[in-house]
Amino acid sequence: MSTVVESQFEPRALVAPSPGRVMLRRFLRNRVAIAGAVVIILAVVFSFAGPLLWHTDQTHTDLTAANLAPSARHPLGTDAVGFDELGRLMVGGRTSLLIGLSAGILATVIGTVWGSVAGYAGGWVEAVMMRIVDAGIAIPALFILLVIAAIAQPNTAGLVLILGLVSWLVPSRLMRAETLSLKHSDYIQTLRAIGGSHARAIVHHIVPNSVSTIVVAVTFQIADSILLVAYVSYLGLGVKSPDTDWGGMLSQGLSQAYNGRWWLIVPAGLVIILVVCAFNAIGDGLRDSFEVGGRR
Repeated sequence: MSTVVESQFEPRALVAPSPGRVMLRRFLRNRVAIAGAVVIILAVVFSFAGPLLWHTDQTHTDLTAANLAPSARHPLGTDAVGFDELGRLMVGGRTSLLIGLSAGILATVIGTVWGSVAGYAGGWVEAVMMRIVDAGIAIPALFILLVIAAIAQPNTAGLVLILGLVSWLVPSRLMRAETLSLKHSDYIQTLRAIGGSHARAIVHHIVPNSVSTIVVAVTFQIADSILLVAYVSYLGLGVKSPDTDWGGMLSQGLSQAYNGRWWLIVPAGLVIILVVCAFNAIGDGLRDSFEVGGRR
């Protein structure tokens, strides 16, 4: 009987939470990051599901409905050629988000491959590869983007490709630093000792163990890509009409803003600011969460 009673009061071993749960809890406690995630979800729903509920013609102009002030029929008014601004904002958001997301992922993939190969190879290979990166960073990405866009006059797919090719430099430096800290680890040295290939070490060990750096880099690259698209479109080198994006709407609206038509610039400018800040907030929250999870 005493044995049974004693066993009931035996202390139970404490089970430490997994790193994944620690990171998730840390991220969920970050109110700014959660607010950013909510903003992104709303922006995606607005841009992709909105046109299914708010039907507008964004292809054919209607000069009889040009420059109308906000009303029940047109909550955000119309522009100089009669396009409904609310519907235009949805279509432009779809373009901006698709380009930003695709270009951000492409830039991170290129930077991950370049940085991991440079950091793992070391020696003169690393020196040459990183000098190329340093030279590219010394030239403003916006300048390169404007020159290429002026020459090629790209469509949506072309903008994604160009943005990816001018935005991979910073992720490559981050990945190179991460690779330098991982390539001397015990499991990499063991893989080398048993004759494992360099490609296997990079693909199966270094890249998976750098997922925190990669995920954080993606969020910041998406925000930067959305801003770059807005810059290029503002200067008239973005997607061509009848397609549009938030930067293009802002550029077209500023030419008429002096007449008091605030609805042509305020909504587009506001959503650009909100979405870019939201992606940055998510990136900050993920970075803090991964750092705490790693320490645990």
